[in-house]
Amino acid sequence: MTSNASPQGNADLTAREQEYGTDPLKVRETGQYRSEYVKTFAEKWDELIDWDARAASEGDFFIDILRARGKHKVLDVAAGTGFHSVRLIQAGFDVTTVDGSAAMLAKAFENGKERQIILKTVQADWRWLNRDIQGKYDAIICLGNSFTHLHEEADRRRTLAEFYAALKHDGILIIDQRNYDAMLDHGFSTKHKYYYCGDQVTAEPAHLDDGLARFKYTFPDKSEYTLNMFPVRKAYMKKLLNEAGFQRIRTYGDFQESYAEGEPDFLVHVVEKSYLQRAAEGADGEPESDVELITEQYYDSADADNFYYNIWGGEDIHIGLYEETPVIKEASARTVRKMAGMLKNLSADTHIIDLGAGYGGSARHLASEYGCSVDCLNISEAQNDTNRFLNRRQALAEQIKVAHGSFDKIPAPNETYHVVWSQDSILHAKDREQVFAEAHRVLKPGGEMIITDPMQADDVPEGVLQPVYDRIHLESLGSPGYYREIAEKLGFELVEFADLTPNLRTHYARVGEDLRANYDHVASVSSKAFLDRMLQGLDNWVKAADSGYMAWGILHFRKR
Repeated sequence: MTSNASPQGNADLTAREQEYGTDPLKVRETGQYRSEYVKTFAEKWDELIDWDARAASEGDFFIDILRARGKHKVLDVAAGTGFHSVRLIQAGFDVTTVDGSAAMLAKAFENGKERQIILKTVQADWRWLNRDIQGKYDAIICLGNSFTHLHEEADRRRTLAEFYAALKHDGILIIDQRNYDAMLDHGFSTKHKYYYCGDQVTAEPAHLDDGLARFKYTFPDKSEYTLNMFPVRKAYMKKLLNEAGFQRIRTYGDFQESYAEGEPDFLVHVVEKSYLQRAAEGADGEPESDVELITEQYYDSADADNFYYNIWGGEDIHIGLYEETPVIKEASARTVRKMAGMLKNLSADTHIIDLGAGYGGSARHLASEYGCSVDCLNISEAQNDTNRFLNRRQALAEQIKVAHGSFDKIPAPNETYHVVWSQDSILHAKDREQVFAEAHRVLKPGGEMIITDPMQADDVPEGVLQPVYDRIHLESLGSPGYYREIAEKLGFELVEFADLTPNLRTHYARVGEDLRANYDHVASVSSKAFLDRMLQGLDNWVKAADSGYMAWGILHFRKR
């Protein structure tokens, strides 16, 4: 396979019939796609895609992911007829358009011209990608189920190595695939909604086995074309990505953050190249404490990020209120609503800082329901990336700002905020009194501080909570009496303490139940060693709660 071939000698631009030899089912070579994407097929491809319908179905999903991570220079390595290249350029990105098929690239260039865009096109074989492109990129997108054209494992590994090398040190890869697990295990079905949106074209498998998915595409004029692809299972894809050196992997099903395994037609993997470790330096350039580093590295790990997002509550990773629901996500959202209801006069004029904001669910509730502007301060950049993305998806990026940092050194002037908000985060602070002092400093006179935190009871025998401390890498927990004492000392008055301790026990028990029930699924995104330690830790929290050693509730203070 050669790249950058001249138009005069490029067979892709003249071939009109697909070639599979005498037995198409035996054709399982990577280079076959050059004989599949013939000129006549490329000319019909947009009937299958339906640009307008596809744009409506995916919305700004890819634009939001890239912007949330501050990416600008994009390599579209499976451009096809140019749909995503054109959309990203229209959104302001710097895009280089790559495809292995000259026929597809010619159609992409034509589509760009029709929209007053001149595409920067490169015909390249992924296995030698860096030979034919120049420079490094913020992001690579490999969309349209294209990766499955690689039939040999060596080619898949080499391609991912080329992608990795073409990315900047903090680059991301966005790569998608059909949900082959569902197809292989349960048979083919499609919503015909997200990728191939043309309502006059059918796309369905003519043959499917563990080594070949042969799809047939039938057009209104009765013409038919086929593609031979390798059915990549999700776990295998993630294994390849990890072994290529990529770090965090977040998978979306049909552009949704939460999905059941068999439901999506397509899976989209957003993959980070870099380790998210900050060289022991905080947001202000000062060295981070050991506690901060341990907390940051823990929540930035792929194991923790995937576990908390998939099991602990999604957008709201904190203890929930279970009086009316056993569902973790719903219970966690009820906590947010109860806390907001305890604050007075929330409005578009209210400026809030959320300390330890996690994925930002509370901030989005406060911004969407009350119009508040919210600053999220959080030590995990893995969670911050997701927070920014979800803010953009819900059109709240202007109201919610997300910053990486520690909440015992809040990067804000004195008397900035009306409300300091924090949920189940202050326990991770090295100096909890310093967090309260910082909260007092940045609050306006009469401002409110409202928090929840997993706490120990006010009178606990020494040593009995060590198993609890060990799970969260801490030496102690605060208590209701301790928080009231330091708040009073620093100039706060207690408005209310809503003692909701039974919910702590219920929450940790429910998380354990859900983890056990979904263990195999969660083990596909978090290591079994991590999950086994988590289950043991959750059981220790439940036992401590049963012994009366734990406390939890909503502490509401006002600055005097």
